[in-house]
Amino acid sequence: MKINVVVILIGIVLVLVGLFGFAYPVFTTSHNEEVAKLGSFKLQTQKETHHMIPPIVSGGFLGLGAFVIAAGVLTRR
Repeated sequence: MKINVVVILIGIVLVLVGLFGFAYPVFTTSHNEEVAKLGSFKLQTQKETHHMIPPIVSGGFLGLGAFVIAAGVLTRR
């Protein structure tokens, strides 16, 4: 596989990550947190944490991907 094809594929992946960041800017993760422990008895709660992807980051991935694709196409000549 030629190096230009790999560069173009990396650019496509970056563009897709940027578009995904614009489509789903907020995602939620959950984890179990131990509240109390009494002998072998454990009391746990499940906490959800919301994370936001800033639009500037999504735009950065989109722009970087477009630049990498352009570089791969232009160096192909």
